[in-house]
Amino acid sequence: MCILFLAVQQHPRYPLIVAANRDEFYARPTRSSQYWQEYPHILAGKDKQAGGTWMGITSSGHLSALTNIRSPDTFRDNEKSRGELVSNFLINTPSNHDYAAQLQQSASAYNGYNLVFGHWQNLLCYNNQQNQLQTIEAGFHGLSNADLNSDWPKIQRGVAALQAQVTAMQATETLNSDALFTLLQNPTKADKAALPQTGVSEEVEFNLSSIFIHLPNYGTRSSTLFYVDEQHQAVWHERVYNEQAQCVANIRHELDLSTTVRNT
Repeated sequence: MCILFLAVQQHPRYPLIVAANRDEFYARPTRSSQYWQEYPHILAGKDKQAGGTWMGITSSGHLSALTNIRSPDTFRDNEKSRGELVSNFLINTPSNHDYAAQLQQSASAYNGYNLVFGHWQNLLCYNNQQNQLQTIEAGFHGLSNADLNSDWPKIQRGVAALQAQVTAMQATETLNSDALFTLLQNPTKADKAALPQTGVSEEVEFNLSSIFIHLPNYGTRSSTLFYVDEQHQAVWHERVYNEQAQCVANIRHELDLSTTVRNT
């Protein structure tokens, strides 16, 4: 997962709205979102190369999502796959306190990442480069390849768009999934003067500065919406894209989270 937007307690009917894109090399084998045969309580895609995932939800309402931190100066080859951090949380559903302790103990074993995790009513974000744990409070949030709510142009653009969409949806008390997918499909790149400095070339920085990425060998592979209403009925909605940035699959699952217990 390379960009993630959240609206927490900002809509009268939907206390949580998540809109996210996964960017990856087209050659990396991937399985789209489905319930895992070996762990039927998990709904997630799967990285078929390393076995983990980038974002998933469980039948008990535990959510996790990963973004990599872009830091070529600190990147190390042959480190453990960061996708296992998501799948380990979803498989075992530990308390937030216990998993945060595990993440802190193993922080140096992985290249840079941000991990969102917790029961959907109580989400945290952990950054292993800064060893920083944050509660995701009520409000609008954006996360990409730096800190939570960084000042990157695409984060600011996406958070503003999400806020505008949620405000518009309040008038009808319905959720417009097409509008949220449009937000995630925005190809607008940042002005070069506003690009972040992460250690890659200006050309690479520019090409990665849009919410939706489409390059010859790398780009947005899928967009995922996850939202929960006031009755704790949830929807997981995913669109999958090919190398031509065309939608080739439209996956939708409904979940009843009304009997799940908030885990702290």
